[in-house]
Amino acid sequence: MKVYLDNSATSWPKPKQVIQSMNEYLNDFGGSPGRSGHQFAIKAAREIFETRELISALFHVDSSEKIIFTANATHALNIAIKGVLKKGDHVIISHMEHNAVVRPLRFLESIGIIELTVVPCNKKGYIDLEILKKSFQKNTKLVVSIHGSNVSGTIQPIKEIGEICKTNRVLYLVDAAQTGGIIPIDMQESHIDLLAFTGHKKLYGPPGIGGLCIQNNLMIDTLIHGGTGSKSEMETHPEFYPDRLEAGTANTVGIIGLKAGINYILQKGIPHLYNKQKELITYLISLLEKIDDVIIYGPDKNEERLPLVSVNIRNMPCSDFAYKLDKEFNIMVRPGLHCSPLAHKSIGSFPEGTVRFSLGCFNAEKEIMYTIDAIKKIIVDQKKSI
Repeated sequence: MKVYLDNSATSWPKPKQVIQSMNEYLNDFGGSPGRSGHQFAIKAAREIFETRELISALFHVDSSEKIIFTANATHALNIAIKGVLKKGDHVIISHMEHNAVVRPLRFLESIGIIELTVVPCNKKGYIDLEILKKSFQKNTKLVVSIHGSNVSGTIQPIKEIGEICKTNRVLYLVDAAQTGGIIPIDMQESHIDLLAFTGHKKLYGPPGIGGLCIQNNLMIDTLIHGGTGSKSEMETHPEFYPDRLEAGTANTVGIIGLKAGINYILQKGIPHLYNKQKELITYLISLLEKIDDVIIYGPDKNEERLPLVSVNIRNMPCSDFAYKLDKEFNIMVRPGLHCSPLAHKSIGSFPEGTVRFSLGCFNAEKEIMYTIDAIKKIIVDQKKSI
């Protein structure tokens, strides 16, 4: 048996219709959208338009023109952060952020562009809202928060954070890399100005496609200038969305795969997909709790959480634990710091990191049982070797 439990890195397998739709584009009408007037180009452009409409409805964006396609969530976060902030601005983030947020901001801080405040989180990974409220300054321009932690599975209260930002008239950027497609997100209800997402996790699209959703007539400075297929008579870049932030040939095949992935989760129902995976992760955690030498991090199993859990085995490096799972039992997980050292400091697993088990909609109960048996055998073998 091969068991894939690394869905927080990328979901696998992909729904069949995702692969079929991408093959259809490449085999049947692989034109470049917005660059020509022939039937292939028009059909490709229609696919992109329909995908923007789907995303706009999914996240409650006020206009599909403000769905910007990017390579991934990291790309989207960089566009938002570097396109909004100016010299002298102050930014607030939480202690659970991914390096896709932390590193761009630390770079801007290092060259004297911004000031940065990091709000602490508790051992379960939840942000301290009272400290957040006290962190605003006269020059605060932006609050950035992860929606769901890729380390602990903690789901942050984005509606409450959005209301705090609205009260302080500060922009709010949400990193939805882990939650887009499994946790309902309403940008309007949660007062979110900017939302970064990726296509290859819970939206079940292919790697290499993500996006940035923009709300409330916010104009962002572009990082890349070039061909857009529009206003080609001009030597300056177009000012209107989406062209303002999109230059060069679109990743059409990735966008088409993303469209199929979104249609898949809509057909299955996001609440259904969440409940199934929540049931499995709760089952996994309940079995892990019965093993004495396993250390579990993050929220309690009955709290609302993402379908992932970080653990360690006492007196065993997490890299050794993951290696044994892979090589001896064909169970694929991710060890280490998960590009989120701040999060590991919050939950108490820095600098060693953890082994993360992350589920997807294709995992089954028999895989959970097999994984638990494998962990028990690894612990028994460890004790024999001492």
